[in-house]
Amino acid sequence: MPKPNTLVVITPAFPEHESATWWVPSQQLMVKALQENHPDTRITVLSLLHPCHEAIYQWHGITVQAFDGLHKPNIKKWVLYRKVWRALQQLQQQCHIIGLFSCWNGESALLAQYFGKRYGIPHISWICGQDAKRSNWWVKLIRPHGDQLAAMGTTLRDRYERSHGIRPRHLVPNAIDPRSFPAVWPATRDIDIMAAGSFEPLKQYDQYTYIINRLRQTLPGLQAIHCGIGREQPKVEALINELQLHDHLRLLGGKPHADILALMQRSRLFLHTSHYEGCSTVCLEALYGGAHVISYCYPFDHAVPHWHVVKDAAEMEAKALELLQDAQLVHERILYQTMEDSARALMQLFRPETTVDSEYKFPTLTASYEKLRT
Repeated sequence: MPKPNTLVVITPAFPEHESATWWVPSQQLMVKALQENHPDTRITVLSLLHPCHEAIYQWHGITVQAFDGLHKPNIKKWVLYRKVWRALQQLQQQCHIIGLFSCWNGESALLAQYFGKRYGIPHISWICGQDAKRSNWWVKLIRPHGDQLAAMGTTLRDRYERSHGIRPRHLVPNAIDPRSFPAVWPATRDIDIMAAGSFEPLKQYDQYTYIINRLRQTLPGLQAIHCGIGREQPKVEALINELQLHDHLRLLGGKPHADILALMQRSRLFLHTSHYEGCSTVCLEALYGGAHVISYCYPFDHAVPHWHVVKDAAEMEAKALELLQDAQLVHERILYQTMEDSARALMQLFRPETTVDSEYKFPTLTASYEKLRT
C-alpha cells in the first residue's frame, strides 16, 4: 500500500482545542484551508511551544503533536529538537512527506530546513511579521534561499530583503474565510470604534485609550470596545479609570472568533494601533465586516478601499473624527483574498511543476473592489 502524501506544518504555537479560535488565527485558517482544498493530502501539525503540555490530539480532523517547548529552558532546547526530529523521522516512515511548511522564519524554520536538507524534502517558510526584522538572528542559522521563503505581503517581503539580504521569492498572503462571518448584515452600526488583539506592548492599547478619550470630547456619545486579553490589560484598565472612560470604552476580554466577527459588522471604524505588523488578520476581517480600518502599518504596495494608513496617533485621531462625522460613510464588504486562494498558492510551491522563478500574484480586484472603482 502506498504511503499517504503528507504536508507537515511546523509552528511555534497552535490551539490546544477547537474552541480556542483566538490563537494564531492565520495559522488556523491556513491549516483548515489546506485540508479542505487538498483532501488527497494529509495535513499534520507539529507545535513546538504551545500547548503547554506534550500531547497528540485531533483538531478538526487534523493530527497535532504538541511538544511543550515553552517550559524547556535554553540549555535543554536540544531535548525539544531531538523529540521533533524523531517525530519527523516517524512521519517519514509512515507517510510520503511532500513538503515541510514552517510558520515564522525562526525556530520552526530551523528544524524544517535541516530535516528537509537531510532527507531531500522541500521546505517553505512563511514570513509572518517580526521575523522579517533585522533582529531575527535565526536567519543566520537557517541560511534560507529565496525560493524557500514566502512572505505574507509585499511590505514584509521588502523588509526581509532589507534586513537579511535575501529576497523571498514567493508571496502567500494572509487572508480570511468569508464563510465565518454572520450572514445577516446589520441594519445599523451601534459601535463607533472597535479594536481587537492581545494586550501586548507592541499593540499600544494605551494609545488607543488616549485616542478614545480625546474623541469623546468632540463626540460625547462615542461608543468604543476592545476584544482581547494579555499582560498589559491591568495597565489599560487603570488608564480607563483615570480618564473616567467607562461610559465610552468597554473591554470585552477574550471572545470567541464568531462573536468578534459579529461585532465587526456592528462597528463603524476599526483602529489598529500596533506599531509593527506583518499582514494583520483582524484588519482583513474588519474590512470584510464592513468597517473602515485605520492603522499605522500596511502590508501591500497598492491601495485597498476603506483601509486608511496614518503616521501617528494625532493623524489616527483626526482620520477617525473625519470618518465618524461623515454622514455619507459607506459600509460594505471588502474582500481582498480568501485563505482558500492562499492555500492553493502555497500547495503549488510543493508541486514539481512549480519553478523557482514562479511568484504568486496578488489578485488585482475583487467584486467589492471593482464596485467601488466604478
